[in-house]
Amino acid sequence: MKRRKFISLSGAGIAGSTLLNAMPVKIQGTPIRLTFGHGPDDSGTIQAIIDQFNEKHKGEISVRWKVMNRLSNAMHNQLVSDFNVESGEVEVFSADVPWTAEFSTRNWIKEITKQFYRDYTPEDFLTNTLKSTYYNYRMWGVPWYTDIGLLFYRRDLLDKNGFSSPPKTWSELTSMAKKIKSNSQIRNGFVFQGAEYEGGVANALEYIWNAGGRVLTGNISVAGSFGQRVIDPNVITVNSANAASGLMAARNLIKQGVTPKGVASYSERESWQEFASGNAVFMRNWPWAFGSLGDPGSNNLSSEQVGIASIPTLSSSNKSYSCQGGWNLMINEYTSDRKKEAAWKFIRFMTAPEQQRYMAINGGFLPTYRRLYDDPEVLKGMPYIEEGKSILENARVRPITPFYQQMAPRISKSFNRVLRGETSGTAAVATLERELRTVLRKNR
Repeated sequence: MKRRKFISLSGAGIAGSTLLNAMPVKIQGTPIRLTFGHGPDDSGTIQAIIDQFNEKHKGEISVRWKVMNRLSNAMHNQLVSDFNVESGEVEVFSADVPWTAEFSTRNWIKEITKQFYRDYTPEDFLTNTLKSTYYNYRMWGVPWYTDIGLLFYRRDLLDKNGFSSPPKTWSELTSMAKKIKSNSQIRNGFVFQGAEYEGGVANALEYIWNAGGRVLTGNISVAGSFGQRVIDPNVITVNSANAASGLMAARNLIKQGVTPKGVASYSERESWQEFASGNAVFMRNWPWAFGSLGDPGSNNLSSEQVGIASIPTLSSSNKSYSCQGGWNLMINEYTSDRKKEAAWKFIRFMTAPEQQRYMAINGGFLPTYRRLYDDPEVLKGMPYIEEGKSILENARVRPITPFYQQMAPRISKSFNRVLRGETSGTAAVATLERELRTVLRKNR
């Protein structure tokens, strides 16, 4: 079902059945008004689901969506500003996966360990998505949808130019891009996110990981219903030849004319606009970009013209790792108990398999429920999901530490300086290691 048709319907289609039947009795008293904080959704799927919740709970709970900043860093700062004055205005919100440790340590969010294990089965979720909701043996959020870095490519142009499969290494991507640019008069070979923000962190990590480097090391394990054993990643390992080579691989794409210099200021939107309008052969982005292709009335590429693949590596001997993103739903600790109960009901609805199925088919959001990756409707609506599932298996999470927000800007700045040619990869990782060590030392 097309999302615009769905939005116009007033009937059912996405209401969760199994989970909703098990929900607590109706909250007593006057109707509760909740504010849900989340960034923009160009697909229209999230508002449709919120409308469905409001219709189902009419006279009991009404949810208003406060559209927050599109950029993860900026949305984080919006929430922190409220938390610092103990504001309960945004009672329930989405949280980027690296925020759990910080928010829980600062006592800004409600612990939901008992509620989660009462109402969910942990094994139903993808393991990495569940890891992002735990910290210090307790659970703080419910996985809503997940993200991974993907290589998008013009399937039609690769076929036309004699390439039977997408590139596996940066050198292969360079060769393909140069040939296709020459034959097709396309402006750019490859676009990604190089600006100084959270997306730049994710891209930097992928270049480093896919060259055999690491930034920090640490172990995380989920032990079923007993919670999670956490070892903070407190060993800085970024100052290595592999990490330096990874950053220089990104710089070399610019030097060789494959990537535009302007990529140093690109976020997801700029990359997507360049690719979707037919001005780039390859793009690194998140799954939502696939769901945004082929909108009626637009000049964008169709989904049939585009394929996805793993992020390339520096050499064929390296393993490809994608940075895992995604969003979890959390409850503001500063709101009232009555609103916390209503917020939990809203979270259960939003994360139910039925809603995740609709978001996957119509918005391109990767679900956090395992079984949806074998769901016939999802497989039909998301032709790339099987490939996405295999890429998810090799995804890596960003550092899980209460000090992540102090570390992330330093990672993206180092990456950005290399892209601009202001420093070498070797100098960048040496400086970054000193800065990250300083962050850990000051917070001990």
